[in-house]
Amino acid sequence: MNRFSKLIALALSAVMLLLSGCTEDPVVRKQTNQVQITLSWWGNDSRNEYTIAAVQRFEKLHPEIKVKCSYSEWSGYEARSQVQMISGTEADVMQINVGWLAKYSPDGNGYYDLEKLADTVDLSNFSSEMLDYGRRNGVLNAIPIAMNAETVYINKSVYDSFGVSVPQTWDDLFRAADVFRKHGIFALAGASKSIWLYCIAYAEQQTGKTFFTDNGEINFSAGEFKVMIEFYDRLVKEKVIPKVEDFQRFNIDNGAYAGVVAWVSDALNYYKGVIEKGSEIIAAGYTADDPSKAGSGWYAKPATLYALSRNTEHPKEAAMLLDFMLNSTEWAELQGVEKGIPLSASVRKYLDETGKLSGLQYEASQVMENNKLIRPMNSVIEDSALYETFIDACDLVLFNKATADEAASQLCKTYAEKYKMRQDSAS
Repeated sequence: MNRFSKLIALALSAVMLLLSGCTEDPVVRKQTNQVQITLSWWGNDSRNEYTIAAVQRFEKLHPEIKVKCSYSEWSGYEARSQVQMISGTEADVMQINVGWLAKYSPDGNGYYDLEKLADTVDLSNFSSEMLDYGRRNGVLNAIPIAMNAETVYINKSVYDSFGVSVPQTWDDLFRAADVFRKHGIFALAGASKSIWLYCIAYAEQQTGKTFFTDNGEINFSAGEFKVMIEFYDRLVKEKVIPKVEDFQRFNIDNGAYAGVVAWVSDALNYYKGVIEKGSEIIAAGYTADDPSKAGSGWYAKPATLYALSRNTEHPKEAAMLLDFMLNSTEWAELQGVEKGIPLSASVRKYLDETGKLSGLQYEASQVMENNKLIRPMNSVIEDSALYETFIDACDLVLFNKATADEAASQLCKTYAEKYKMRQDSAS
């Protein structure tokens, strides 16, 4: 009889559960009507941890929305995103690289038009100039999180110990190297892309020509590339910098590199350990012929952006998450400045009030933001095919396999096979 009673009780419970699906019980309604959206990003373990924690805060505030997260390190994320964008299976909300706008949305239709969701995403936190970085063909495809630019970081402790002033001009840099090379120290160093962009800044200043035309064609001819090649050749031969192939991060820690050219976003990535050991690191001005012209030939870009899938079935909910990621103090408290100094006015105000707008990365961002000559970057300039081919050409000259004229001429021909070049530049 006792066993029979238990069976009856279980049956009644099942019936009541079924009936409750037709009631106004809020708990059941939340479960049955919950919308699921997807979020994807790239990053290291630290970024993954705080992002997941921030998503949980969003879900707690919006129990009607479930966020499925997808993340990996950069190379895997890039490869997977390419497949997803082609197949239309990308996440509802996604972190994207600025170069993807031209690649996946040349006409502005590759991502969701965010201005259609302006009632949910507070765009007033961003200046029109900043939003323009996320536009394609006039359509707001993405919103930049923070800005980025190559920066000259100087280990002032090393410079001071040798009585060398922080370099402001190209001549200052070579004079610093005259002192440092006797002690096996490089005045500056950098990875391939950073030194490529550094050489472009030099060549633009020397020639008065920009690397790209307003139409996005390569504006440099063999003459300008010769200037770049000869400059790199001199930097290496006079031991101002190591060859980019020899760039080693541990030499930042041990003081063998008295300075580094790197992104604003790389400030702590490169220098956190050095700062913790007591060295003074500063973000110097952009190297120029004349300090008053610092910033000429240098470029800024979004560090990264957020976009929504054009195929999302839940644009409202996706926009709610996007706004939370960009503008909420709940998200900002966990993210801080890990993705760069946020552009959102409300978030920046919060970080300032809580004392989080300080340190080397913030100083580097201020150098960038306060400069009036730095220009928006054409994302093509970051193509690995451009800078890797340039370094190959430089190596031919370094190892006496070609003259600077020959290497520059061949470089032009190689670029012309893949890139649009101004007609009189391709020869």
